[in-house]
Amino acid sequence: MKTLPGRLGGLLRRLLRRFAGPVEDREQLLRELRGAFERDIVDTDALRMLEGVVGVADIQVRDIMVPRAQMVAVDRDDPVESLLPVIVESGHSRFPVMDADRDDIVGILLAKDVLRVVATGKQDDFDIRECMRPAVVVPESKRVNVLLKEFRRNRNHMAIVVDEYGGVAGLVTIEDAIEQIVGDIDDEFDVEDEQNIRKEGERQFTVRGATPIGEFNEYFGVDWSDEEFDTVAGIVMKHLGHLPRRGETLAIGELELRVMRADRRRLDALRVVSPRDLVPPEERGSED
Repeated sequence: MKTLPGRLGGLLRRLLRRFAGPVEDREQLLRELRGAFERDIVDTDALRMLEGVVGVADIQVRDIMVPRAQMVAVDRDDPVESLLPVIVESGHSRFPVMDADRDDIVGILLAKDVLRVVATGKQDDFDIRECMRPAVVVPESKRVNVLLKEFRRNRNHMAIVVDEYGGVAGLVTIEDAIEQIVGDIDDEFDVEDEQNIRKEGERQFTVRGATPIGEFNEYFGVDWSDEEFDTVAGIVMKHLGHLPRRGETLAIGELELRVMRADRRRLDALRVVSPRDLVPPEERGSED
């Protein structure tokens, strides 16, 4: 788990002591934080995190959870052979385990437990019930700052979110909560700033969802229309008919695409496989 730098936490504690009082003092605290930024006491990143710490008490779990429709879950009776593709394609480390009743989450399965079974050649003895961890359940109205305290105290990384009727509304992870303070936590599928398309290997490329269609067409030698959408993410969403989920695959023409990073608001990154190897445009002139 990523923690706030000591200097940052110390500054916030000093400011909180100075403005300790009722909730209506929060705006005064925020003004002081922004004043500290203007006086070069804290930099931009520190200011954003401090504002996140102050504001996280106003956010509820329902605001940051992964909706039920986008959850990647497994069934209690799934054999290990069925679990492996889900683990590999989704890239997740934890999975809700469902019973026949889709509102009954019976536990949490850790990918490392399944991989350990496979690595030791004990697939025949695998029983998902023996590997499951207890599922933590929280109401969607819980405040995120309270959730973070519970995650830290109990060393949990995932909780199942239920609505007022007890039905499964979604799930929330410790990363979802921390990102409200530190901002988005990138992973290995994020493409560097100023670089929309990156070659990863023979015929394999990582592409930002925000890549303009014209740039994509030039790179891959295709002719996707930009009349309706400006970006690759728009084209992919049109073909799928919904906001893509991580691990989803589709084919558009000769190109194979897999969603590598997406959340409930946007498509961030794709893995694109071309039928033939391509030379990046910036290198083509040197081969003439």
